[in-house]
Amino acid sequence: MSTLSDPAIETAAPLRPFGASIFAQMSRLAQQHGAVNLGQGFPDFPGPEFVKEAVVEAMRSGRFDQYARMHGAAELNEAIAARYSARGLAFDPDSEITVTCGCTEAIPAAILGLVNPGDEVVLVAPFYDSYPAVVALAGATARFVNLEPPDYRLDRAALEAACSPRTRAILFNTPHNPTGRVFDAEELEAIADCCRRFDAIAISDEVYEDLVFEGEHRSIATLSGMGERTVTLSSLGKTFSLTGWKIGWAAAPPHLTAGIRAAHQFLTFCAPTPLQQGAVVALREGAAYVRELVDRYRGARDLFCDGLERIGFRVHRPAGTYFVMADHRGFGHADDRAFCLDLVERVGVAAIPPGVFYPDPTLGRHLVRFAFCKKEETLREALRRMEVGMRSGGRAGE
Repeated sequence: MSTLSDPAIETAAPLRPFGASIFAQMSRLAQQHGAVNLGQGFPDFPGPEFVKEAVVEAMRSGRFDQYARMHGAAELNEAIAARYSARGLAFDPDSEITVTCGCTEAIPAAILGLVNPGDEVVLVAPFYDSYPAVVALAGATARFVNLEPPDYRLDRAALEAACSPRTRAILFNTPHNPTGRVFDAEELEAIADCCRRFDAIAISDEVYEDLVFEGEHRSIATLSGMGERTVTLSSLGKTFSLTGWKIGWAAAPPHLTAGIRAAHQFLTFCAPTPLQQGAVVALREGAAYVRELVDRYRGARDLFCDGLERIGFRVHRPAGTYFVMADHRGFGHADDRAFCLDLVERVGVAAIPPGVFYPDPTLGRHLVRFAFCKKEETLREALRRMEVGMRSGGRAGE
């Protein structure tokens, strides 16, 4: 009989291929080597005070110490619905919006609640690393369509080839992490056409919807015939520099929301109650903050991309998000992992090897992903270390 110390007890089979998150690995190495951390996508500056003050007030009132409604505090659901209404999408706050513990929980709630074992889910690669793991947990099969550099445009023919009569869902994000592409009308129509033809649903991860520098973000749910077959996901964290709060949501018609809530109730039941009150204030009063943040990130993007090009990287300048993909082939490393290990250990800068975001890791071997959601002095120090360290062969921080 097995015991808790028995080596036969190990990770469940669906999760074995995925190992530890690359973000945890690189953050650990950054701390170990005293590196500037441009790996995991979190700001190194605080979120807005007016939102935090709302949470403090909520905590002190004593009225928000217990569980919220499973599908979200009423006032937050209303604020989310009002936000979408201003963007041309109509959702009923009670029957069509579900508040989750970040979009990271909204993703498995949608997949586990709506996808059956044996179904297929099409993923756009490079992908956010949780996508294939959650598909595996659902007992489904992932199919992939790759975005090709330098423009990372979604190819209609490749998308159609990835779909089949077994396709249950197409899961994608726009603005796209890690490439920074903002899908245009033609790309969204290609996804919508496949969903309609194969009777599939679109699961649209839109957490970077406000962080757009060129082009315009559009929700696929606004396209003809897509309102009834789209799950729209988003969150507070990226838009308001509060990634640690883990307040997200899923918006979908009632027949899809039923599946999402069926899973959500057993994953976390509800998001932290006082933080939901802060989210209400952010969504209702945060327009000026968001405008200033987008301007800040546009400047950070240009400063950092200009610096990378000066050092010798070939850079794909992102139209959205706060990530940049760069080609490192001019520096003589075998692949993305070798480059990132050298960068963190010798140069003192942490980044992400994007091979982990592809079904075939060799597709990302010549690339590196940096996060520029940092203070200007942080980005300048990272550039200084790379400019010195990668040319001299020594460590710039020493």
